[in-house]
Amino acid sequence: MSDDTETRQRADIQALLRAHAAFYEAFATRDFAAMQAIWATRLPIACIHPGWGALVGREAVMTSWRTILANPSSPRLAVDLIDVTVYDSTARILAYERINDAVLIATNLLAREDGAWRIVHHQSGPTPPPTEYATVPPHRLN
Repeated sequence: MSDDTETRQRADIQALLRAHAAFYEAFATRDFAAMQAIWATRLPIACIHPGWGALVGREAVMTSWRTILANPSSPRLAVDLIDVTVYDSTARILAYERINDAVLIATNLLAREDGAWRIVHHQSGPTPPPTEYATVPPHRLN
């Protein structure tokens, strides 16, 4: 692998981590404008919240986030990064979301839109606590 390719991959990973952190920061601070900004605007988007059906399209996804973020009793969560994989102009990030004693697993798909990484799909659902959790140090995002 050339130095240029390695440098580009490192830059992509750092930009993806910033976008991923911005998503969870918007959730933590209940900042709807920030949440809107991290999602793609021209590419098709979808979201599956725990216990919900599939939401397809920007209007449905943003309406769900407006409702969640406006709820003062929305849960606080901590996020532990599992894996980041880049496929040219798309990427997948896997993470554990911890809400109180519950552990969820999340998949975030991102794509380049106008030169920036934007979320095109988020799905989160319950999972048993991972057995390797104690032996593999997580990457804390918030």
